[in-house]
Amino acid sequence: MLKLNVKNETSRLRSVVLGTAQSNGPIPKVENCYDPKSIEHILAGTYPTEGDMVKELDAVAKIFDKYDVKVYRPEVINDCNQIFARDIAFVIDDILIEANILPHREEEVEAIDYIWNQVAKDKRIILPEACHVEGGDVMPWNDYIFIGTYSGGDYSELITARTNIDAVIAIQELFPNKIVKSFELRKSNTNAKENALHLDCCFNPLGKGKAIIHKNGFLVEREYEWLVNFFGKENVFEITKDEMYQMCSNVFSISEDIIISEQNFTRLNDWLRTQDFIVEEVPYAEIGKQEGLLRCTTMPLIRD
Repeated sequence: MLKLNVKNETSRLRSVVLGTAQSNGPIPKVENCYDPKSIEHILAGTYPTEGDMVKELDAVAKIFDKYDVKVYRPEVINDCNQIFARDIAFVIDDILIEANILPHREEEVEAIDYIWNQVAKDKRIILPEACHVEGGDVMPWNDYIFIGTYSGGDYSELITARTNIDAVIAIQELFPNKIVKSFELRKSNTNAKENALHLDCCFNPLGKGKAIIHKNGFLVEREYEWLVNFFGKENVFEITKDEMYQMCSNVFSISEDIIISEQNFTRLNDWLRTQDFIVEEVPYAEIGKQEGLLRCTTMPLIRD
């Protein structure tokens, strides 16, 4: 049996699911895309190749190996994009919650059934159908659970709106002893620079009390200000609209002081090193073309 444990984003990682790009399928049609950035690259002829994405994920697998982290991979489904392991499920404390994700993506969930079946039955939760949620919007942070959401009247028309208020309420009911804090995110089906697909596309808590944030990703200024005050202005690295577009907030913490980051994030990586983080740089720009990066491709199962 797997004894899960994830209380925050930065405790020492012991076990993780890492997405796979094997048999990723043909370049999708524009009308089948889930986000504006993918559409942009399809139209420009710059959509990433399977070979490049396999290499990028392998680079992360090597870093996990270096730090003695046990890595699970989804079972490979032919012609299926299984890169973003964070979307399909997530762990809070010792409970594995299956995400109700976009209808066309249900087979991605089946590819981790072999992990699901190793978790005690009373520690596995499938939320009611009305609760839409993806792991990129959910961040356990000790006594808090931060959740990105969108409650606008046009929710059903926005394929970029992934987590609804019903899910926020359901998660609060599951964890009555935690403070669930939700944040309204800016959504756009057509403009990737005005679209925070998930909370981790515009915010990420780091070790040592630090955090990365992008103000424009938040629809409600006071919610953004609450986060800045929570961490303290001097501890927050503010990223620009272009850096958000490049997915600068979507790094991944192996521990309080070790962070995996994209090799082109020069300004961020320099700052992290001035804050005494060990920065493990990997090439991930091709995967980033689908509006997801390091946090999106990883789903922690056990942290110390």
